[in-house]
Amino acid sequence: MGGDQFELEEDRDGPSELLQSLRSKATELLLREEWEESILVYTQFIDLSRSQISKIGGSGSDSDSISKLRRSLCLALCNRAEARARLRDYLEAMRDCDQALEIENTHFKTLLCKGKVLLGLSKYSLALECFKTALLDSQASDNLETVTVYIEKCKKLEFQAKTGAFDLSDWILSGFRGRSPELAEFIGSIEIKKSEVSGRGLFATKNIVAGTLILVTKAVAIERGILGNGESGEKAQLIMWKNFIEEVTESVIKCDRTHRVISTLSTGQDEDNLEIPEISLFRPDEAFGDSKRNLETEKLLSILDVNSLVEDAVSAKVMGKNKEYYGVGLWTLASFINHSCIPNARRLHVGDYAMVHASRDIKAGEEISFAYFDVKSPLEKRKEMAESWGFCCGCSRCKFESLLFVTNQEIREIEMGLERGVDAGNAVYMVEEGMKRWKVKGKDKGLLRASYWGVYDDIYNSDRLMKRWGRKIPTMEVVVDSVSDVIGSDERLMKMAVEGMMKKNGSCSNIVEMEKIMKLGKGVYGKVVSKKKAMKTLLGLE
Repeated sequence: MGGDQFELEEDRDGPSELLQSLRSKATELLLREEWEESILVYTQFIDLSRSQISKIGGSGSDSDSISKLRRSLCLALCNRAEARARLRDYLEAMRDCDQALEIENTHFKTLLCKGKVLLGLSKYSLALECFKTALLDSQASDNLETVTVYIEKCKKLEFQAKTGAFDLSDWILSGFRGRSPELAEFIGSIEIKKSEVSGRGLFATKNIVAGTLILVTKAVAIERGILGNGESGEKAQLIMWKNFIEEVTESVIKCDRTHRVISTLSTGQDEDNLEIPEISLFRPDEAFGDSKRNLETEKLLSILDVNSLVEDAVSAKVMGKNKEYYGVGLWTLASFINHSCIPNARRLHVGDYAMVHASRDIKAGEEISFAYFDVKSPLEKRKEMAESWGFCCGCSRCKFESLLFVTNQEIREIEMGLERGVDAGNAVYMVEEGMKRWKVKGKDKGLLRASYWGVYDDIYNSDRLMKRWGRKIPTMEVVVDSVSDVIGSDERLMKMAVEGMMKKNGSCSNIVEMEKIMKLGKGVYGKVVSKKKAMKTLLGLE
């Protein structure tokens, strides 16, 4: 419901003092935003109203009193729906709305409430029908602007959901002013299949160009906070995790579809025998379910342990006010994305949404992958980090480097030199000359350069080292291009390219270099930043 304010209709034609007292109390609780308490009182009012209607109807008289009672009942159901929607109990809110509309099928306030509930469920076309029907009510003339705003919002979100045409440029140029933009949920050209890496994964069904949006998904639940240092930070994180578990548990109980979606996620056990769910299950237009179920606590905790994502991960970027916080959430479809040391995707976090886009070109049939940790690290370091995550990476890069390291004494000497603190220029020179002797060609060069990124970064950021070694090693542009080609774009590559251009030209006037930097920017932020001025702002060039 997004915190929208709502007006209560006045209805003073109560059949008894008790009904009037209950209605007044419920209204007061609703206005004070005491949602749970108002639901309890509205339930008393609704039950009593239905009893009175049945009693009066059974006597076969006083149709005027029944009509007044039915109007009061309609309004009470609508207001209870508002309260339930604020508690994200959307299924029960929908039931209340439908019961109210059985009494008066063009009741303005109920149609407005139902439309907002459907928006909250990302059912844009159904919400649009509700708002259009609301225009038929006599009250619509006094609320035309409100309804028109909702209709335009539905049309925009429905278009985004169908096309993936999102643009955050204006929000960025405003300095992330106001609330985060409302986004549609979107699923691009992907499917869920068995993964050679681990369990199941997301796979491209078509070729995907770098920067292209792959999916947009709203968190089932998310918890944010500012963490302190040391023991206080650990305590704050534990409290956040407890609150997060409670939020997810509540969502599972309240919504059958949420239960079904979360139930498909891995617990970390028996990965090879997991069922492959249809991608349609994760689309918001999936039909409503009627049952409310719970997940065993132990199973739910295992699911959250394996599938929860943090907003400030290596392959993520937080935009807007959220970047001030530490956030943990559950984005169900995104949690199917496995790790690779040659990742091809990144995600942006905007409000409660995760936007996943290609960080480099992806071929049809290729698995979508994130970097769970810093993949610009040597093989042994990556092995340690993978172990801390509870898996052993078997990507093609790790296999290539493992084979090279087994058969090559020079690589081990370079590793030992780095441990002793050898001059960065010398280390880079040894790697580059070694690749010639080891017959490392093409994209494999980018893999090794990524593994020794630290020394490349040191030398390109040192005038002293560049003066000594600059003519003996590849240019910064060549290295950036080769690394981004194999592991996708990230902030460090982008920063190096920007600083290199500014150092060389003193400005961003070189069109060719600027285009390369903008391409890197699309790899980091995606094509959802379509305006050059907005991208330059993010790159620090405006």
